[in-house]
Amino acid sequence: MTARAGRYGARERGNASDAAGAAILAACAIWSLISAAGRETRPEGVLLALLAVAAGFACGRICGTLLPVATAAVAAVAALVLALVWRGGMPGATAAADVAPGHTGAAAALLVLAAGAACCAAAAARREPVRLTLRLLALGAACAASALHSVAGFATALGVLLSSLAAVRMRRRLLGLTGLALVTALIVGTSWAVAADALPDGLMVSLEGQLTRNRVLLWQDAVDLAEEHPLLGIGPDRFAELSPTAQQTARSDGKPHSAPLQQAAEQGIVGLALLGAAFGWLLYVLWRSPRSTAVVLTAGSALTALAALASVGNVLSFTPVTAGVGLLAGLASARQPIGDGTPDTSRTDGDEDADRAACGTGTAAGRRPGIGRTPL
Repeated sequence: MTARAGRYGARERGNASDAAGAAILAACAIWSLISAAGRETRPEGVLLALLAVAAGFACGRICGTLLPVATAAVAAVAALVLALVWRGGMPGATAAADVAPGHTGAAAALLVLAAGAACCAAAAARREPVRLTLRLLALGAACAASALHSVAGFATALGVLLSSLAAVRMRRRLLGLTGLALVTALIVGTSWAVAADALPDGLMVSLEGQLTRNRVLLWQDAVDLAEEHPLLGIGPDRFAELSPTAQQTARSDGKPHSAPLQQAAEQGIVGLALLGAAFGWLLYVLWRSPRSTAVVLTAGSALTALAALASVGNVLSFTPVTAGVGLLAGLASARQPIGDGTPDTSRTDGDEDADRAACGTGTAAGRRPGIGRTPL
């Protein structure tokens, strides 16, 4: 009875998190249309990104329930091949230029997704040779990022691999996910401080050298536009028209190369809050996931790495990346098949050992009449 009640409670919590996600994604779509109303805007890119996330999440949920290890491994290989084959231009881009400067960043994001999917498959695999092979695949994704001359991609992909190795020994997923959320908030806050010129001169010069002067000017334009239009923003995909730096930049893709700053400039403070809510929902879904803590924290590390890349680039402007985000989250939160004998691990953080003990006790009580019941 205890195990059955635990599984029923897990399904109820899963339905609640799915409903919350559907409400947040719908609110993002509706607000993009509201901010676009009455102006010459193009909200199609935002709607396409939301559709890609939802479709990827649904596909990950379905395939993750049927073949979790195989699906994650195939997704890792597909992302790796996609990043290496289309080096001259990423398919599914919503940027204006034919070959946008953000393609290298998008390829790095796909390699991070490849590393995350491979590490999730390794964490879910039962045979040690399979785990080793999948982790070597993740290491190969990091090396591929280095071959593409993407220092950020190499660092984030390698960080996902190291986080996956550390997650095997962790039992409190809430603590790990909270740390990942704080890291994301720190990165976003730092990018906003750079755009607002709120950092000390020495640190500002150092970061500007790493980010390039052009990117910092784009960020400053985004902050200025957000301050001029705090509620509705300037409208989706209008940054290129109103940013002096974007107009003066040769072969510009019309993006500020920062998802939070672009959201604040084009959709106002409400759009920025919805973007944060969407990321928070992904972490919440992982927290309530019936998968192991190692899989959950590995997926959370990959999503945090992607959030870091999105804070300093335009990786979310590419459909393969947004679809991959949804796919990875769906794989890491897929339900266990009914009757597979796996104990429920989706309870509140810190209760995993108690859940296993409870399920084991319930099973034993069911088999041995003398335990837990009154003799007739």
